[in-house]
Amino acid sequence: MAEALILAEASPGEVRTALLLGGRLTEAWVERPARPDGVGDLQRGRVVAISAAMSGAFVALAGNETGFLPESAASAPRQPIKQAVQEGQILGLRVMRAAQGGKGPRLSALLTDAEAALIAAAPQGAPRLVARGPCAIQRLAARYPQADIRVSGAALVARLRASLGDRVQAQHGAVFDEAIEGEFAALAENAVALPGGGVLHTQTTRALTALDVDSGGAGDGLARFNETALPEIARQIRLRNLSGAILLDVAGLSAKRRQALLEPLRAALAPDKLARLVGLTGLGLIEMVRDRIHPPLAEILHTPLAEGLAALRQAARDAAARPAERLMLEARPEVIAALRDFPGALDEYAALTGHALALRAVASGTAQIREVPRD
Repeated sequence: MAEALILAEASPGEVRTALLLGGRLTEAWVERPARPDGVGDLQRGRVVAISAAMSGAFVALAGNETGFLPESAASAPRQPIKQAVQEGQILGLRVMRAAQGGKGPRLSALLTDAEAALIAAAPQGAPRLVARGPCAIQRLAARYPQADIRVSGAALVARLRASLGDRVQAQHGAVFDEAIEGEFAALAENAVALPGGGVLHTQTTRALTALDVDSGGAGDGLARFNETALPEIARQIRLRNLSGAILLDVAGLSAKRRQALLEPLRAALAPDKLARLVGLTGLGLIEMVRDRIHPPLAEILHTPLAEGLAALRQAARDAAARPAERLMLEARPEVIAALRDFPGALDEYAALTGHALALRAVASGTAQIREVPRD
């Protein structure tokens, strides 16, 4: 196994985590501690409706969320949903899949003894959040027990050391170098450069994710070009946390020649335990499926809040370089509103820099950091 390194940078309202294997960025996570995605949370929920047609039950959770408990995760041995649970019943639950794509969290009532004991010992009442699930750093630390963990942000370091001890190495200043920063920035784009001059275009819909390869003029070398691109395509699927049905349209090639790409792609996907190659569709598209657990990065990064938190991160850097200056963020009204509504981020910035960040809404354009004019 390639040597693993876990890097995490805290900024106001956000934590970005990178897994490097053999020095290469392999997984990228963007989390907002004030609004975690909830995977791994232990909850006490109340069954509010049973749907035999959907083979499951809807459950009221803490935070006014409604989750779905599938029949397969309601009881062991498996029973029809109407026998496994009843409306109004209080259940101990673990969140198996985050809310995403407009759908609520997916739940399981099949708990370990330790999880059941923790829920039983919590104050009564439902719905109730009993315990938060692990963050990306903790999940990666469990999967790669020999990995070094380097973290910036005093509060984050202190919180992680409570569970990971001395594995957590505090680092002053930036943990990400320019290359990693550039790769994280590129993950917000829908076009990815491929070896040989081609481009991978990604488009996620509610039903599936479509990947389209543009050869960039590879000409007669299409078979070799496509095969060379497969490791990077597999890496981008994992980096972007693409999930559900994934269809890949390679550049050119007949169906027979596309068939020859399946085994190299299967090998490229093998390190990603969530991904599986299905085969070729009737139209010659390569079909894959990847388990849905956490939201895809596109769902996290393509929002006004994401733009606001990125601007806040840049403002904190600018403030560290110019501590005597007060700074102002100019951004579209929806970006300003998202920051004001997000718990704690502006307060974290003020605590970090010693100054509140002035906010000014402008009609259009990307967010800009400016100095507040002096009187």
